[in-house]
Amino acid sequence: MTDDRRPFHKPTKFPAAKFDNLHGADDPAQASRVAHETAAALLERVRRNPDPEIVSRLVGYTDENGIDAIAELWSHAAAHSLPGALWRIYLLRLAIREDPHATSLQYQRGAEVLASIDPVVAGAETPTGPAEIIELADRILRGVFEGDFAVALERAAAFCRVSAAGCTSLADDADPTEPERATALTRRALRFSEFASELAASAGLWRSESLD
Repeated sequence: MTDDRRPFHKPTKFPAAKFDNLHGADDPAQASRVAHETAAALLERVRRNPDPEIVSRLVGYTDENGIDAIAELWSHAAAHSLPGALWRIYLLRLAIREDPHATSLQYQRGAEVLASIDPVVAGAETPTGPAEIIELADRILRGVFEGDFAVALERAAAFCRVSAAGCTSLADDADPTEPERATALTRRALRFSEFASELAASAGLWRSESLD
């Protein structure tokens, strides 16, 4: 792991393949305890007094420090847990900011082909270009700290469902002439679908006071 405390540390670059393939390792008891304690303490402290400057620093944390420190804390946590949900929200934001052009294209296509309320729930401006998709990612993460936490998770889940539909549609277009790209887009669609299911489940658990 990179030591985020050393001087001149640069944020970890995050190519699309990492989003598609990154998984937490097994969940040892000590790592689980640390993950749950840090997630609960952070959320409780900031939500009790959501100072705008602190919230902004937390939203932009990975821009300055990379994903390593957060990954070390939360990437091993179960999907349906508080640290697991926070990890997925941060991972989504980082993936969006690393490639906003591709992400906005996938989202815009999904909004066009998906016959559901998910684009409204996600809340991106239309038409959805790179600037709009980055702004959406920041608003979702900001909502974790200063809004209804379940709503933030539901918006993230809706974003993932729209993006999954967009990736699937783009994969269908690419399949005849670019089979490798089609395969990568299909893999991305599956990843978005998994995140959508996990985040929606976490939102339900939060509402029932069962997410820990």
